[in-house]
Amino acid sequence: MSYPAQALIKSQGLDPAKSRGPSSAAAGLCLFVLAALLMICGCNSASEPVSRPLCLAGSTSVQPFAEKLAEIYMHRHPGARVDVQGGGSSAGIYAATHGAADLGASSRELLGEEKKLVEIPIAYDGIAVIVHPSNPLTNISLADIRKIFGGQETNWQALGLPPHAIDLITREEGSGTREAFEHLVMGKGEITPAALVQDSNGSVREIVAGDPYSIGYISAGLVDHRVKGLAIDGVLPTRDNIKNHTYKLVRRFLLVARAAPAGPCKAFVDFVLSPNGQKILENEGLVGVK
Repeated sequence: MSYPAQALIKSQGLDPAKSRGPSSAAAGLCLFVLAALLMICGCNSASEPVSRPLCLAGSTSVQPFAEKLAEIYMHRHPGARVDVQGGGSSAGIYAATHGAADLGASSRELLGEEKKLVEIPIAYDGIAVIVHPSNPLTNISLADIRKIFGGQETNWQALGLPPHAIDLITREEGSGTREAFEHLVMGKGEITPAALVQDSNGSVREIVAGDPYSIGYISAGLVDHRVKGLAIDGVLPTRDNIKNHTYKLVRRFLLVARAAPAGPCKAFVDFVLSPNGQKILENEGLVGVK
């Protein structure tokens, strides 16, 4: 860990062993990402002129869309530079809170003390439950999803398919996608520890794309020909169904900051929320907030 990171952590009274968050592992990840981002981006207050790249970090669900926005923004503004990093929603919120990133990206709602941050909704996204394209299943009930991810149903035979063990894929603790899935699907139940844990939507998609007996969940905006998004209680995770909320697994994508964005940071946020920025997100499969 770099000296600036150590100094900041000490000044904030942070101790990896005492950090509060989704889990001790997620808290440790937050500290690691904080240190890494300090080395990559440095720190900046909203009142200071930016003499370094604008740093955006956090949700791996938001990351590919943020990268597309940053690419187009920098093409249109040759003097600007936007660095987009992953790390997960909790890590991005943590980095924004402690000044290691100008903007945090989150695919879950803010909790507790996090609500002191300025939140900027940029899009709506669905969470798609995905299987291999060869899987004959096209529709699944919310109750069955809860049973599968809770470990009560472990064989495809329970859903009327030929008998074979279900290969269950989930996201890591601290992931915004997992937290939204737990809130929207699991309720008070827990995801079984027998599930294979992956650290990004892309990893979940790759595993499901290569395993005919697997099931996982990812951002609906990242569903492509390699996987099949299931209808839930008869409703597909299409953009129109997400927009009118007939599809039930819907969440917001947020940017968060310590203070109202100013200067180059505000210019980028304004671009994201502009008709052009919202159209880019719509073209990438999300539902705009404007």
